[in-house]
Amino acid sequence: MITSPWAPPCNSKCVNKYASLMQIPWRVFCKKGCDADGDTWDECIGECDEICYKDPVLKDQQWSAYIDRSPGSAAYSEECFRACISGCGYKFDIPLEKVSQVHSRPPKDPVEEKPHTPVGESSSKISNVVKPPPGEIPTTSA
Repeated sequence: MITSPWAPPCNSKCVNKYASLMQIPWRVFCKKGCDADGDTWDECIGECDEICYKDPVLKDQQWSAYIDRSPGSAAYSEECFRACISGCGYKFDIPLEKVSQVHSRPPKDPVEEKPHTPVGESSSKISNVVKPPPGEIPTTSA
């Protein structure tokens, strides 16, 4: 693939590294590494970690990781991280040997969710609600 002469050098390197059609997603993540807001190599690595791994969006709510826009599976997250780190390496002119030594984070242990009250049982929060007597509920719809 031929890159534009007006493209930033970091992005051009990503296009050349991930040139095949099957590598387009990784090219995007490489460019995200190039365009990361971090001012240092370590900050860029941290941003790649945030981009590529699913974390809960809401604190202490593990289910909210499903709405995170990260790639998903562990293998895709690893590939994403590798591509993003490549972009960081291009951005900060880090030697390829040092870039390849960066390890992605290990998979996190699942967060324990708080037990939910079954639908049929009432909790102390619901018990104060006033319920109408059975004879006062209409049996037909309007």
